[in-house]
Amino acid sequence: MKTIQFNNIGRGVMYLAVLLLGIYLQRTGLIDDILYYYDDIVYLGRQHVELTLISGGLAVPVGIALGIMLSRPKFRNLSEWTMQGLNVGTTIPTLAILALSMSFLGIGMLPAIFGLFIASLLPIVRNTYTGLLGVPAHLKEAAAGIGMSSTQMLLKVEIPNALYVMFAGVRTALAINVGTVPLAFLIGGGGLGELIFTGIALLNTQMMLAGAIPTAMLAILVDILVAGLALLLVPRGVNPLRN
Repeated sequence: MKTIQFNNIGRGVMYLAVLLLGIYLQRTGLIDDILYYYDDIVYLGRQHVELTLISGGLAVPVGIALGIMLSRPKFRNLSEWTMQGLNVGTTIPTLAILALSMSFLGIGMLPAIFGLFIASLLPIVRNTYTGLLGVPAHLKEAAAGIGMSSTQMLLKVEIPNALYVMFAGVRTALAINVGTVPLAFLIGGGGLGELIFTGIALLNTQMMLAGAIPTAMLAILVDILVAGLALLLVPRGVNPLRN
């Protein structure tokens, strides 16, 4: 519970910092300079959202399915090796993953989506796997005692009790996804990274911020949306946000 309260305080501080940054930018006139790139922000922002929706939309069901599969007793021997492999995969920089996908798939949106999909998998798989394994044994024993099949037990007992942890993995994965999408520009994937990296190359602070600030706002918006879904969908008894 203390960890959850600490995380909520941390998010509150982050949102306050963003608000204060917005006030500062307005007073210094940077907002008007950034709005000079409004048309570019809208066009590239749509690409950014599209990359996030496609890659994240693929990573969530695949990651959950893989996590569920690895948590099953018959895959228990395979699960340890698979999780270790995924953990090792996190040491590979995302840019390297994008470069590898570009080597096989060329340049453009397709390799960017594939690289972002791979980079988003681990938090979802790990949290789904650990959440399901963390369901108390006595609940599963009670479910078996009343005659539930393994599928019924998974759907009615294990997933509802692990749902909060699973949502935490999805939140982390999508936050990573939104923050990583700017790198897609480097392999021709588009997105707000075009403004960020072009602004850096030209030493143009306004152009760089025109890409960086909307990216940060998108990350916060996605986090709020997923947190709202968790608040609504996770049962009250296992949802610390509703207790």
